[in-house]
Amino acid sequence: MRRAQVSRNTLETQISINLNLDGTGKSVLETGVPFLDHMLDQIARHGMIDLEIAAKGDLHIDAHHTVEDIGITFGQAFTKIVGDKKGLRRYGHAYVPLDEALSRVVIDLSGRPGLVFNVDFVRAHIGDFDVDLIHEFFQGFTNHGLITLHIDNFSGKNAHHQAETVFKAFGRALRMAIEHDSAASGIIPSTKGTL
Repeated sequence: MRRAQVSRNTLETQISINLNLDGTGKSVLETGVPFLDHMLDQIARHGMIDLEIAAKGDLHIDAHHTVEDIGITFGQAFTKIVGDKKGLRRYGHAYVPLDEALSRVVIDLSGRPGLVFNVDFVRAHIGDFDVDLIHEFFQGFTNHGLITLHIDNFSGKNAHHQAETVFKAFGRALRMAIEHDSAASGIIPSTKGTL
Protein backbone atom coordinates (compact mmCIF):
# COMPACT_ATOMS: atom_id res chain seq x y z
CA MET A 1 0.00 0.00 0.00
CA ARG A 2 1.21 3.49 -0.87
CA ARG A 3 0.74 5.38 2.38
CA ALA A 4 2.26 8.30 4.26
CA GLN A 5 1.64 10.29 7.39
CA VAL A 6 2.92 13.86 7.56
CA SER A 7 2.56 16.57 10.19
CA ARG A 8 3.20 20.28 9.89
CA ASN A 9 3.39 22.48 12.97
CA THR A 10 3.87 26.23 12.75
CA LEU A 11 2.88 29.22 14.88
CA GLU A 12 -0.20 29.50 12.64
CA THR A 13 -1.33 25.89 12.12
CA GLN A 14 -0.98 22.32 13.35
CA ILE A 15 -1.84 19.80 10.65
CA SER A 16 -1.68 16.03 10.44
CA ILE A 17 -2.41 14.09 7.25
CA ASN A 18 -2.72 10.36 6.62
CA LEU A 19 -2.81 9.60 2.90
CA ASN A 20 -3.35 6.25 1.19
CA LEU A 21 -3.14 6.39 -2.61
CA ASP A 22 -4.49 2.84 -2.87
CA GLY A 23 -7.65 3.54 -0.95
CA THR A 24 -11.37 3.32 -1.55
CA GLY A 25 -12.34 7.00 -1.44
CA LYS A 26 -12.85 7.33 2.31
CA SER A 27 -12.17 10.56 4.14
CA VAL A 28 -12.09 11.77 7.74
CA LEU A 29 -11.76 15.54 7.65
CA GLU A 30 -11.55 17.92 10.59
CA THR A 31 -10.06 21.11 9.21
CA GLY A 32 -12.30 23.64 10.93
CA VAL A 33 -13.27 24.91 7.46
CA PRO A 34 -16.50 23.11 6.49
CA PHE A 35 -16.50 24.05 2.80
CA LEU A 36 -12.90 22.87 2.45
CA ASP A 37 -13.88 19.56 4.09
CA HIS A 38 -16.59 19.18 1.44
CA MET A 39 -14.10 19.83 -1.37
CA LEU A 40 -11.41 17.53 0.09
CA ASP A 41 -14.02 14.80 0.28
CA GLN A 42 -14.52 15.21 -3.48
CA ILE A 43 -10.78 14.62 -4.03
CA ALA A 44 -10.88 11.46 -1.91
CA ARG A 45 -14.03 10.04 -3.51
CA HIS A 46 -13.13 10.81 -7.11
CA GLY A 47 -9.43 10.05 -6.67
CA MET A 48 -10.17 6.78 -4.88
CA ILE A 49 -7.69 7.73 -2.18
CA ASP A 50 -8.14 7.54 1.57
CA LEU A 51 -7.54 10.90 3.22
CA GLU A 52 -7.49 11.79 6.90
CA ILE A 53 -6.79 15.39 7.87
CA ALA A 54 -6.83 16.97 11.32
CA ALA A 55 -6.06 20.68 11.38
CA LYS A 56 -6.07 23.48 13.89
CA GLY A 57 -5.36 26.93 12.60
CA ASP A 58 -5.69 30.62 13.38
CA LEU A 59 -9.27 30.73 12.10
CA HIS A 60 -9.95 33.70 14.39
CA ILE A 61 -7.94 35.69 11.82
CA ASP A 62 -9.22 33.93 8.69
CA ALA A 63 -8.91 30.59 6.91
CA HIS A 64 -5.94 31.51 4.71
CA HIS A 65 -3.13 29.89 6.71
CA THR A 66 -5.17 26.75 7.39
CA VAL A 67 -6.19 26.18 3.78
CA GLU A 68 -2.74 26.93 2.37
CA ASP A 69 -0.94 24.77 4.94
CA ILE A 70 -3.30 21.85 4.30
CA GLY A 71 -2.35 22.09 0.62
CA ILE A 72 1.34 22.15 1.57
CA THR A 73 1.06 19.16 3.91
CA PHE A 74 -1.03 17.18 1.43
CA GLY A 75 1.66 17.84 -1.19
CA GLN A 76 4.41 16.71 1.18
CA ALA A 77 2.59 13.44 1.89
CA PHE A 78 2.02 12.92 -1.82
CA THR A 79 5.70 13.45 -2.68
CA LYS A 80 6.76 11.08 0.07
CA ILE A 81 4.60 8.33 -1.42
CA VAL A 82 5.26 8.63 -5.15
CA GLY A 83 9.04 8.82 -4.77
CA ASP A 84 10.81 8.37 -8.11
CA LYS A 85 7.45 7.61 -9.84
CA LYS A 86 8.65 4.33 -11.37
CA GLY A 87 5.87 2.54 -13.21
CA LEU A 88 3.33 5.36 -12.85
CA ARG A 89 1.37 6.85 -15.73
CA ARG A 90 2.69 10.31 -14.76
CA TYR A 91 0.02 12.24 -16.68
CA GLY A 92 -3.64 12.57 -15.79
CA HIS A 93 -6.57 14.62 -17.02
CA ALA A 94 -10.28 14.94 -16.40
CA TYR A 95 -13.26 17.00 -17.48
CA VAL A 96 -16.06 17.20 -14.93
CA PRO A 97 -19.46 18.89 -15.36
CA LEU A 98 -21.95 19.80 -12.67
CA ASP A 99 -25.13 21.20 -14.16
CA GLU A 100 -24.06 24.44 -15.89
CA ALA A 101 -20.44 24.29 -14.67
CA LEU A 102 -17.58 22.53 -16.47
CA SER A 103 -13.92 22.29 -15.47
CA ARG A 104 -10.81 20.54 -16.75
CA VAL A 105 -7.74 19.54 -14.74
CA VAL A 106 -4.49 18.25 -16.25
CA ILE A 107 -1.63 16.91 -14.11
CA ASP A 108 1.99 16.03 -14.82
CA LEU A 109 4.01 14.39 -12.05
CA SER A 110 6.91 16.33 -13.50
CA GLY A 111 9.01 17.01 -10.41
CA ARG A 112 8.69 20.70 -11.32
CA PRO A 113 6.09 22.77 -9.46
CA GLY A 114 3.91 24.88 -11.72
CA LEU A 115 0.30 25.98 -11.41
CA VAL A 116 -1.86 27.53 -14.12
CA PHE A 117 -5.20 28.44 -12.55
CA ASN A 118 -7.91 29.83 -14.83
CA VAL A 119 -11.05 30.03 -12.72
CA ASP A 120 -13.13 33.20 -12.66
CA PHE A 121 -15.57 32.60 -9.86
CA VAL A 122 -18.92 34.31 -10.26
CA ARG A 123 -18.80 35.53 -6.67
CA ALA A 124 -16.12 36.08 -4.04
CA HIS A 125 -17.52 33.83 -1.32
CA ILE A 126 -19.27 30.50 -1.05
CA GLY A 127 -21.05 30.91 2.25
CA ASP A 128 -18.26 32.41 4.35
CA PHE A 129 -15.49 30.69 2.37
CA ASP A 130 -13.26 33.05 0.35
CA VAL A 131 -12.86 31.53 -3.13
CA ASP A 132 -9.32 32.99 -3.40
CA LEU A 133 -8.27 30.26 -0.97
CA ILE A 134 -8.91 27.58 -3.59
CA HIS A 135 -5.95 28.92 -5.54
CA GLU A 136 -3.88 28.96 -2.33
CA PHE A 137 -4.71 25.31 -1.61
CA PHE A 138 -3.67 24.19 -5.09
CA GLN A 139 -0.54 26.39 -5.02
CA GLY A 140 0.52 24.76 -1.75
CA PHE A 141 -0.12 21.26 -3.13
CA THR A 142 1.66 22.01 -6.41
CA ASN A 143 4.76 23.48 -4.76
CA HIS A 144 5.20 20.59 -2.33
CA GLY A 145 3.75 17.79 -4.47
CA LEU A 146 6.24 18.78 -7.20
CA ILE A 147 3.67 18.61 -9.98
CA THR A 148 2.63 20.69 -12.95
CA LEU A 149 -1.08 21.44 -12.64
CA HIS A 150 -3.43 23.16 -15.09
CA ILE A 151 -6.92 24.03 -13.85
CA ASP A 152 -9.47 25.57 -16.21
CA ASN A 153 -13.11 26.36 -15.56
CA PHE A 154 -14.98 26.80 -18.82
CA SER A 155 -18.46 27.66 -17.56
CA GLY A 156 -20.50 28.15 -14.45
CA LYS A 157 -23.11 30.48 -13.00
CA ASN A 158 -22.88 29.06 -9.47
CA ALA A 159 -19.58 29.41 -7.58
CA HIS A 160 -20.20 26.24 -5.57
CA HIS A 161 -20.66 24.29 -8.80
CA GLN A 162 -17.50 25.83 -10.25
CA ALA A 163 -15.46 24.85 -7.20
CA GLU A 164 -16.91 21.36 -7.03
CA THR A 165 -16.10 20.62 -10.67
CA VAL A 166 -12.51 21.74 -10.05
CA PHE A 167 -12.01 19.49 -7.02
CA LYS A 168 -13.74 16.50 -8.61
CA ALA A 169 -11.69 16.88 -11.79
CA PHE A 170 -8.51 17.19 -9.71
CA GLY A 171 -9.33 13.94 -7.91
CA ARG A 172 -9.98 12.10 -11.16
CA ALA A 173 -6.88 13.48 -12.90
CA LEU A 174 -4.75 12.59 -9.89
CA ARG A 175 -6.17 9.08 -9.90
CA MET A 176 -5.12 8.64 -13.53
CA ALA A 177 -1.62 10.05 -13.01
CA ILE A 178 -0.82 7.75 -10.05
CA GLU A 179 -2.09 4.57 -11.70
CA HIS A 180 0.44 1.83 -12.32
CA ASP A 181 1.27 1.49 -16.00
CA SER A 182 1.74 -2.23 -16.64
CA ALA A 183 3.61 -1.52 -19.87
CA ALA A 184 6.17 0.60 -18.00
CA SER A 185 6.65 -1.46 -14.84
CA GLY A 186 9.80 -0.35 -13.03
CA ILE A 187 10.48 2.42 -15.54
CA ILE A 188 10.67 6.08 -14.64
CA PRO A 189 8.28 7.80 -17.11
CA SER A 190 10.76 10.30 -18.48
CA THR A 191 13.26 10.38 -21.34
CA LYS A 192 15.69 11.97 -18.85
CA GLY A 193 15.53 8.87 -16.67
CA THR A 194 14.54 10.92 -13.65
CA LEU A 195 11.70 13.12 -12.48
